[in-house]
Amino acid sequence: MTDPATLLADIHARIARAAQIAGRKPEEVTLVAVSKTHPADRISPLIAAGQRVFGENRVQEAAEKWPALRAAHAGIELHLVGQLQSNKAEDAVALFDCIHSLDRPSLVSALGKAMDKAGRQVPCFVQVNIGAEEQKGGCVIADLPALLAEARAAQIPLAGLMCVPPLGIEPAPFFALLDKLAADNGLSGRSMGMSDDFETAIMLGATHVRVGSALFGARG
Repeated sequence: MTDPATLLADIHARIARAAQIAGRKPEEVTLVAVSKTHPADRISPLIAAGQRVFGENRVQEAAEKWPALRAAHAGIELHLVGQLQSNKAEDAVALFDCIHSLDRPSLVSALGKAMDKAGRQVPCFVQVNIGAEEQKGGCVIADLPALLAEARAAQIPLAGLMCVPPLGIEPAPFFALLDKLAADNGLSGRSMGMSDDFETAIMLGATHVRVGSALFGARG
């Protein structure tokens, strides 16, 4: 199995190449290493290789793994990239440095109250259901302006927009649409692109790419 440092260097080289093709700087793109389902002993080598931004899908799993890892390593930034239940908002605000899955008014309310209570402002990406898929989380495009207005009224810092394109379909049009929606709504961040398509996402404006299997291999 390829060692973590080599895998990480390869991903960074691919990010730099895609950014160069798009006329962008590689440092405009943040690599979020998605460590969901992987234990601490699989994560530590990536930290040792220099990776500091990690993504988790579930609040409970992150709470079990990351306090010890953060105590052992300085400068870790933890992102929630999975769906968030409103009743976990307080835990999420305490644990994460960024949330990528704000997608409904009830969650705006829960996160706003949690941030006020904790005295901690956590930047959030609003997740857009970019392919209008019934089974997927995310705000429908028509409701996006209203949800953004609610988030701003609740004084939630908005990092940008996030999407997961439909499986099995060319992702480029969906990334282009998210880029346009972000621009139209005055948002700078675009969390889009995963292991199979992050280079395409970078060429279409991604500021955060969420890479798991290309760094960790199959899920644990």
